[in-house]
Amino acid sequence: MSHSYLARLVSDEATANRIMTGLAELLDSGTAATALTAEKDGSWAVEAHFLQEPDREWLRDIVAEFGGKEVRRSLTFSILPARDWVKASLAGLQPVRAGRFIVHGRHDRARVPPNRVGIEIEAALAFGTGHHGTTRGCLLALDGLAKRISSGHHRNVAVLDVGTGSGVLAIAAAKALRRPVLAGDIDRAAVAAAKANVALNASAPLVEVVHAGGLSAPRIRARGPYALVFANILLAPLKLLADPIARVLAPGSRVVLSGLLASQASAARTLYGSHGLKLERRIELDGWATLVMVRPGRSTTLVAHSRPDP
Repeated sequence: MSHSYLARLVSDEATANRIMTGLAELLDSGTAATALTAEKDGSWAVEAHFLQEPDREWLRDIVAEFGGKEVRRSLTFSILPARDWVKASLAGLQPVRAGRFIVHGRHDRARVPPNRVGIEIEAALAFGTGHHGTTRGCLLALDGLAKRISSGHHRNVAVLDVGTGSGVLAIAAAKALRRPVLAGDIDRAAVAAAKANVALNASAPLVEVVHAGGLSAPRIRARGPYALVFANILLAPLKLLADPIARVLAPGSRVVLSGLLASQASAARTLYGSHGLKLERRIELDGWATLVMVRPGRSTTLVAHSRPDP
Protein backbone atom coordinates (compact mmCIF):
# COMPACT_ATOMS: atom_id res chain seq x y z
CA MET A 1 0.00 0.00 0.00
CA SER A 2 1.37 3.46 -0.93
CA HIS A 3 1.41 6.38 1.46
CA SER A 4 -1.76 8.35 2.17
CA TYR A 5 -2.59 11.93 3.11
CA LEU A 6 -4.05 13.41 6.27
CA ALA A 7 -5.88 16.70 6.81
CA ARG A 8 -6.47 17.53 10.48
CA LEU A 9 -7.89 20.29 12.65
CA VAL A 10 -8.88 20.73 16.29
CA SER A 11 -11.87 22.77 17.48
CA ASP A 12 -14.76 22.80 19.92
CA GLU A 13 -17.30 19.99 19.71
CA ALA A 14 -20.11 21.88 17.94
CA THR A 15 -17.78 23.33 15.28
CA ALA A 16 -16.03 19.99 14.79
CA ASN A 17 -19.39 18.27 14.25
CA ARG A 18 -20.42 20.81 11.61
CA ILE A 19 -17.11 20.42 9.77
CA MET A 20 -17.28 16.63 10.02
CA THR A 21 -20.76 16.65 8.52
CA GLY A 22 -19.72 18.90 5.67
CA LEU A 23 -16.65 16.87 4.81
CA ALA A 24 -18.46 13.54 5.03
CA GLU A 25 -21.16 14.84 2.69
CA LEU A 26 -18.80 16.34 0.10
CA LEU A 27 -15.85 13.95 -0.02
CA ASP A 28 -15.70 10.94 -2.32
CA SER A 29 -16.42 8.03 0.01
CA GLY A 30 -14.41 5.69 -2.22
CA THR A 31 -11.12 7.55 -1.78
CA ALA A 32 -11.48 9.39 1.54
CA ALA A 33 -12.51 8.63 5.11
CA THR A 34 -13.35 11.02 7.95
CA ALA A 35 -13.12 10.57 11.71
CA LEU A 36 -14.13 12.67 14.72
CA THR A 37 -12.35 12.04 18.04
CA ALA A 38 -12.29 13.64 21.48
CA GLU A 39 -8.98 15.07 22.70
CA LYS A 40 -7.82 14.84 26.33
CA ASP A 41 -8.20 18.60 26.83
CA GLY A 42 -11.90 18.54 25.90
CA SER A 43 -11.47 19.73 22.32
CA TRP A 44 -12.38 17.65 19.26
CA ALA A 45 -10.24 16.61 16.30
CA VAL A 46 -11.52 16.17 12.76
CA GLU A 47 -9.36 14.04 10.49
CA ALA A 48 -9.76 13.28 6.81
CA HIS A 49 -7.64 10.53 5.25
CA PHE A 50 -7.07 10.46 1.48
CA LEU A 51 -5.65 7.88 -0.90
CA GLN A 52 -4.56 10.68 -3.23
CA GLU A 53 -3.26 14.14 -2.43
CA PRO A 54 -6.28 16.41 -1.83
CA ASP A 55 -6.93 19.91 -3.13
CA ARG A 56 -5.79 21.87 -0.09
CA GLU A 57 -7.45 25.18 -0.98
CA TRP A 58 -10.76 23.46 -1.66
CA LEU A 59 -10.57 21.75 1.73
CA ARG A 60 -9.72 25.03 3.45
CA ASP A 61 -12.77 26.63 1.82
CA ILE A 62 -15.03 23.82 3.03
CA VAL A 63 -13.66 24.14 6.57
CA ALA A 64 -14.22 27.90 6.46
CA GLU A 65 -17.81 27.43 5.28
CA PHE A 66 -18.70 25.13 8.15
CA GLY A 67 -16.32 26.34 10.86
CA GLY A 68 -15.25 29.90 10.10
CA LYS A 69 -12.03 31.58 8.99
CA GLU A 70 -10.21 31.05 12.29
CA VAL A 71 -10.64 27.28 12.10
CA ARG A 72 -9.62 27.39 8.42
CA ARG A 73 -6.19 28.61 9.47
CA SER A 74 -5.78 25.70 11.90
CA LEU A 75 -6.14 23.04 9.19
CA THR A 76 -2.90 21.07 8.78
CA PHE A 77 -1.76 18.57 6.16
CA SER A 78 0.69 15.66 6.38
CA ILE A 79 1.78 12.58 4.47
CA LEU A 80 1.36 9.25 6.23
CA PRO A 81 3.45 6.12 5.67
CA ALA A 82 1.85 3.05 4.15
CA ARG A 83 -0.82 1.73 6.53
CA ASP A 84 -4.39 0.51 6.68
CA TRP A 85 -5.88 4.02 6.63
CA VAL A 86 -9.48 2.79 6.76
CA LYS A 87 -8.78 0.79 9.91
CA ALA A 88 -6.97 3.75 11.42
CA SER A 89 -9.89 6.09 10.76
CA LEU A 90 -12.31 3.70 12.47
CA ALA A 91 -10.20 2.99 15.53
CA GLY A 92 -11.03 6.25 17.29
CA LEU A 93 -14.78 6.16 16.72
CA GLN A 94 -16.77 5.44 19.86
CA PRO A 95 -20.30 4.00 19.88
CA VAL A 96 -23.00 6.67 19.53
CA ARG A 97 -26.16 6.45 21.63
CA ALA A 98 -29.43 8.03 20.51
CA GLY A 99 -32.42 6.86 22.50
CA ARG A 100 -32.67 3.11 22.16
CA PHE A 101 -30.19 3.05 19.27
CA ILE A 102 -26.43 2.47 19.46
CA VAL A 103 -24.43 3.02 16.27
CA HIS A 104 -21.11 1.22 16.49
CA GLY A 105 -18.22 -0.22 14.53
CA ARG A 106 -17.18 -3.84 14.34
CA HIS A 107 -14.69 -3.34 17.19
CA ASP A 108 -17.54 -2.42 19.60
CA ARG A 109 -20.03 -5.10 18.59
CA ALA A 110 -19.79 -6.91 21.92
CA ARG A 111 -20.44 -3.72 23.90
CA VAL A 112 -24.07 -3.26 22.79
CA PRO A 113 -26.44 -4.03 25.71
CA PRO A 114 -29.19 -6.56 24.96
CA ASN A 115 -31.92 -3.98 25.62
CA ARG A 116 -30.62 -1.60 22.93
CA VAL A 117 -30.89 -1.64 19.13
CA GLY A 118 -27.37 -2.04 17.76
CA ILE A 119 -26.56 -0.75 14.28
CA GLU A 120 -23.16 -1.78 12.97
CA ILE A 121 -21.74 0.62 10.38
CA GLU A 122 -18.49 0.58 8.47
CA ALA A 123 -17.92 4.29 8.94
CA ALA A 124 -15.35 4.83 6.20
CA LEU A 125 -17.60 3.60 3.43
CA ALA A 126 -20.22 6.35 3.22
CA PHE A 127 -21.75 9.38 4.86
CA GLY A 128 -23.73 8.74 8.03
CA THR A 129 -21.92 7.24 11.02
CA GLY A 130 -24.15 8.69 13.73
CA HIS A 131 -21.32 10.81 15.11
CA HIS A 132 -22.83 14.18 14.23
CA GLY A 133 -26.02 15.98 15.14
CA THR A 134 -27.90 15.30 11.91
CA THR A 135 -27.94 11.51 12.13
CA ARG A 136 -28.34 11.48 15.90
CA GLY A 137 -31.26 13.89 15.59
CA CYS A 138 -32.97 11.58 13.09
CA LEU A 139 -32.42 8.56 15.35
CA LEU A 140 -33.90 10.43 18.32
CA ALA A 141 -36.88 11.42 16.17
CA LEU A 142 -37.36 7.79 15.13
CA ASP A 143 -37.07 6.66 18.74
CA GLY A 144 -39.82 9.07 19.75
CA LEU A 145 -42.11 7.95 16.94
CA ALA A 146 -41.49 4.24 17.37
CA LYS A 147 -42.75 4.31 20.95
CA ARG A 148 -46.18 5.36 19.71
CA ILE A 149 -46.63 2.98 16.81
CA SER A 150 -49.36 0.39 16.93
CA SER A 151 -47.76 -2.94 16.01
CA GLY A 152 -50.93 -4.18 14.35
CA HIS A 153 -50.46 -2.14 11.17
CA HIS A 154 -46.87 -2.95 10.21
CA ARG A 155 -47.11 -5.39 7.37
CA ASN A 156 -48.07 -3.19 4.42
CA VAL A 157 -46.66 0.18 5.48
CA ALA A 158 -43.42 1.38 3.89
CA VAL A 159 -40.75 3.80 5.12
CA LEU A 160 -38.58 5.85 2.74
CA ASP A 161 -35.01 7.03 3.40
CA VAL A 162 -33.94 9.68 0.87
CA GLY A 163 -30.17 10.09 0.52
CA THR A 164 -29.50 7.04 2.68
CA GLY A 165 -25.67 7.32 2.71
CA SER A 166 -24.42 4.48 4.89
CA GLY A 167 -27.97 3.18 5.37
CA VAL A 168 -27.98 3.79 9.14
CA LEU A 169 -31.49 5.32 9.26
CA ALA A 170 -32.99 2.68 7.00
CA ILE A 171 -31.50 -0.05 9.16
CA ALA A 172 -32.68 1.64 12.35
CA ALA A 173 -36.23 1.95 10.98
CA ALA A 174 -36.31 -1.67 9.91
CA LYS A 175 -35.08 -2.89 13.29
CA ALA A 176 -37.31 -0.65 15.39
CA LEU A 177 -40.50 -0.72 13.33
CA ARG A 178 -40.26 -4.11 11.62
CA ARG A 179 -41.60 -2.52 8.45
CA PRO A 180 -40.41 -2.55 4.83
CA VAL A 181 -37.97 0.28 4.11
CA LEU A 182 -36.93 1.65 0.72
CA ALA A 183 -33.61 3.53 0.77
CA GLY A 184 -32.19 5.54 -2.11
CA ASP A 185 -29.02 7.49 -2.86
CA ILE A 186 -27.65 9.25 -5.93
CA ASP A 187 -24.07 8.14 -5.11
CA ARG A 188 -23.40 4.61 -6.38
CA ALA A 189 -20.60 4.15 -3.82
CA ALA A 190 -23.08 4.99 -1.07
CA VAL A 191 -25.59 2.52 -2.52
CA ALA A 192 -22.98 -0.23 -2.43
CA ALA A 193 -21.97 0.70 1.12
CA ALA A 194 -25.58 0.82 2.30
CA LYS A 195 -26.27 -2.61 0.81
CA ALA A 196 -23.21 -3.99 2.60
CA ASN A 197 -24.32 -2.46 5.90
CA VAL A 198 -27.87 -3.75 5.45
CA ALA A 199 -26.51 -7.26 4.97
CA LEU A 200 -24.14 -6.84 7.93
CA ASN A 201 -27.11 -5.96 10.14
CA ALA A 202 -29.26 -8.84 8.85
CA SER A 203 -31.83 -6.30 7.61
CA ALA A 204 -32.00 -7.38 3.95
CA PRO A 205 -35.47 -8.96 4.30
CA LEU A 206 -36.91 -5.52 5.12
CA VAL A 207 -34.55 -2.97 3.51
CA GLU A 208 -34.26 -2.44 -0.23
CA VAL A 209 -31.53 -0.03 -1.44
CA VAL A 210 -31.82 1.59 -4.88
CA HIS A 211 -29.78 4.06 -6.91
CA ALA A 212 -31.90 7.19 -7.19
CA GLY A 213 -31.69 10.95 -7.15
CA GLY A 214 -34.32 12.24 -4.76
CA LEU A 215 -37.66 10.54 -5.40
CA SER A 216 -37.14 10.13 -9.13
CA ALA A 217 -36.83 6.36 -9.36
CA PRO A 218 -39.97 4.53 -10.51
CA ARG A 219 -39.49 2.06 -7.68
CA ILE A 220 -39.74 4.87 -5.11
CA ARG A 221 -42.89 6.33 -6.68
CA ALA A 222 -44.51 2.92 -6.98
CA ARG A 223 -44.07 2.07 -3.28
CA GLY A 224 -45.85 5.20 -1.99
CA PRO A 225 -47.64 6.62 -0.18
CA TYR A 226 -45.23 6.31 2.74
CA ALA A 227 -45.92 6.31 6.45
CA LEU A 228 -42.54 7.85 7.31
CA VAL A 229 -39.90 9.61 5.18
CA PHE A 230 -36.35 10.46 6.24
CA ALA A 231 -34.52 13.22 4.36
CA ASN A 232 -31.19 13.76 6.11
CA ILE A 233 -29.57 15.90 3.42
CA LEU A 234 -28.72 19.59 3.06
CA LEU A 235 -31.05 22.59 2.77
CA ALA A 236 -30.65 23.08 -0.99
CA PRO A 237 -31.85 19.58 -1.97
CA LEU A 238 -34.49 19.67 0.77
CA LYS A 239 -35.97 22.72 -0.96
CA LEU A 240 -36.15 20.86 -4.27
CA LEU A 241 -37.76 17.83 -2.65
CA ALA A 242 -40.48 19.62 -0.66
CA ASP A 243 -43.25 19.04 -3.19
CA PRO A 244 -42.27 15.43 -4.13
CA ILE A 245 -42.01 14.45 -0.45
CA ALA A 246 -45.35 16.05 0.42
CA ARG A 247 -46.98 14.12 -2.42
CA VAL A 248 -45.81 10.68 -1.22
CA LEU A 249 -46.85 11.12 2.42
CA ALA A 250 -50.02 9.38 3.54
CA PRO A 251 -52.45 11.43 5.68
CA GLY A 252 -51.20 11.53 9.26
CA SER A 253 -47.68 10.48 8.26
CA ARG A 254 -44.37 12.13 9.09
CA VAL A 255 -41.26 13.38 7.37
CA VAL A 256 -38.02 13.77 9.34
CA LEU A 257 -35.92 16.59 7.86
CA SER A 258 -32.27 17.03 8.81
CA GLY A 259 -28.93 18.21 7.48
CA LEU A 260 -30.04 21.67 8.56
CA LEU A 261 -28.02 24.22 10.47
CA ALA A 262 -30.12 25.58 13.33
CA SER A 263 -30.29 28.90 11.49
CA GLN A 264 -31.81 27.16 8.44
CA ALA A 265 -34.59 25.32 10.28
CA SER A 266 -37.15 28.12 10.00
CA ALA A 267 -36.73 28.30 6.23
CA ALA A 268 -37.28 24.55 5.89
CA ARG A 269 -40.28 24.66 8.21
CA THR A 270 -41.88 27.49 6.24
CA LEU A 271 -41.30 25.81 2.89
CA TYR A 272 -42.68 22.43 3.95
CA GLY A 273 -45.50 24.22 5.74
CA SER A 274 -46.51 25.76 2.41
CA HIS A 275 -47.03 22.19 1.18
CA GLY A 276 -49.48 21.43 3.97
CA LEU A 277 -47.14 19.97 6.60
CA LYS A 278 -47.07 21.05 10.24
CA LEU A 279 -44.15 21.03 12.67
CA GLU A 280 -44.53 18.42 15.38
CA ARG A 281 -41.06 18.34 16.95
CA ARG A 282 -37.71 20.11 16.67
CA ILE A 283 -34.44 18.59 17.90
CA GLU A 284 -31.22 20.60 18.09
CA LEU A 285 -27.80 18.97 18.53
CA ASP A 286 -24.36 20.52 18.04
CA GLY A 287 -25.73 23.45 16.03
CA TRP A 288 -27.82 21.22 13.72
CA ALA A 289 -31.61 20.94 13.63
CA THR A 290 -33.89 18.00 12.91
CA LEU A 291 -37.56 18.68 12.18
CA VAL A 292 -40.42 16.20 12.46
CA MET A 293 -43.29 17.41 10.29
CA VAL A 294 -46.68 15.77 9.90
CA ARG A 295 -49.21 15.75 7.10
CA PRO A 296 -52.55 16.41 8.84
CA GLY A 297 -55.23 13.80 8.50
CA ARG A 298 -56.39 10.59 10.09
CA SER A 299 -54.12 7.62 9.53
CA THR A 300 -54.61 3.94 10.24
CA THR A 301 -50.97 3.16 9.50
CA LEU A 302 -47.84 4.45 11.18
CA VAL A 303 -49.43 7.14 13.31
CA ALA A 304 -52.41 5.18 14.54
CA HIS A 305 -53.19 5.89 18.22
CA SER A 306 -50.46 8.52 18.30
CA ARG A 307 -50.30 11.58 20.53
CA PRO A 308 -48.21 14.76 20.37
CA ASP A 309 -44.66 14.68 21.67
CA PRO A 310 -44.43 15.85 25.27
